[in-house]
Amino acid sequence: MPDGLILLAAILCAVAGMGWLALAMPVHWEQACGDAPCPPRTRSALRWLGVLALSVSLGLCLAADHASMAALVWVMVLAGSALSVAFTLAWRARWLGLLAGKP
Repeated sequence: MPDGLILLAAILCAVAGMGWLALAMPVHWEQACGDAPCPPRTRSALRWLGVLALSVSLGLCLAADHASMAALVWVMVLAGSALSVAFTLAWRARWLGLLAGKP
């Protein structure tokens, strides 16, 4: 698999992970889903999904480059994905509802 596709998958995993971590917060859940805060069990599942997606993102970065470059790329991907999720929450919060299975 070409390195470009691996890095694209790492970016998508990081964005999904940051989105799930954001949805685990009651305020962002209400913004994105429009209903009452999610139950604690769902919040916990969203946190674990976020951690898992960010871990997969790191693994994909390590698969694409050597460790020192992969760590740098991963930190930059984390910053970019956090920024994109923050902008999505500010502009079109309902789009993050797709990560929670809400249409």
